[in-house]
Amino acid sequence: MPVTLDPDASAVLNVFRDAGRPPYETLTPPEAREWYLKARPVANPEPPELASVTALTIPGPAGAIPARLYTPKTLRQQDGLSPCLVFFHGGGWVIGDLDSHDVVCRFLAYEGEMLVISVDYRLAPEHKFPAAIDDAVAATRWIADNAVQLNIDAQHLVVGGDSAGGNLSAIVAIDARENGGPKLAGQLLIYPATDFRMDHPSHSEPETSCLLTHNVIRWFADHYLNSPADIENWRASPARMDNLRGLPPAYVLTAGADPLRDEGDEYAKRLTDAGVAVSYKSYPGQFHGFITMGKILPKANTALNEMGGWLKSL
Repeated sequence: MPVTLDPDASAVLNVFRDAGRPPYETLTPPEAREWYLKARPVANPEPPELASVTALTIPGPAGAIPARLYTPKTLRQQDGLSPCLVFFHGGGWVIGDLDSHDVVCRFLAYEGEMLVISVDYRLAPEHKFPAAIDDAVAATRWIADNAVQLNIDAQHLVVGGDSAGGNLSAIVAIDARENGGPKLAGQLLIYPATDFRMDHPSHSEPETSCLLTHNVIRWFADHYLNSPADIENWRASPARMDNLRGLPPAYVLTAGADPLRDEGDEYAKRLTDAGVAVSYKSYPGQFHGFITMGKILPKANTALNEMGGWLKSL
């Protein structure tokens, strides 16, 4: 599929290329994490002012899971309880943390007029598959179980995230259906990774090998997965789940110049075919990761505003 970056995205891509950042696949995971965080101030817009941002600690299967609770000034409430988005950051299951996606979470809380809890799940290769999933599932269940104490309306609990976080969100939604809850009101899948087979056409198009290159994806996968057998496990590749019926409504966003474009598009279509209500949004002129770059990419702010609108509709 021909891909043409919009002018802003093309200019940003040239800046990143000229900056001389080493390719992630040439770095160790700790080095990659450091470089990833260094890029945030350059691209993150000024965040909206919130009522509060509070550190949380969630009990997990391997110890405490750090988390962060965002409360906007304008907060939808019913009987003192508010809707909540449980957010899982992107970064290929190897990089990223609460700080890397702090501004995105602030915007989603502001735009959605809801609580947001960002979850700092364990990263690979120190903690390989399925550690991140175990943490994501445990955190979501704990938040649901403690909803009243957190002033959360458990009937309006949503999971969401970008890239690897979109993968975790899709898996948490399936796990909740398979294992008796918690009941989720929605799943926000932002350019999600859904299939570790990586054989969709967008994985081999040179135009999609922008910031997230095919080599980087394989570097992430090699650090995260234990063996090729994990590829076929739906807890790694939600696209390997045959039955997608009965899952919560989904918002699926894809970017045109993204190796993950086709698997996100296919997952949205499969959800629709399974009777799931899907809001699908494609940004054909953008590359993977653009929603964190609102300072230099106006379309990122448009996307966050539209996601906020969807969150308010649930």
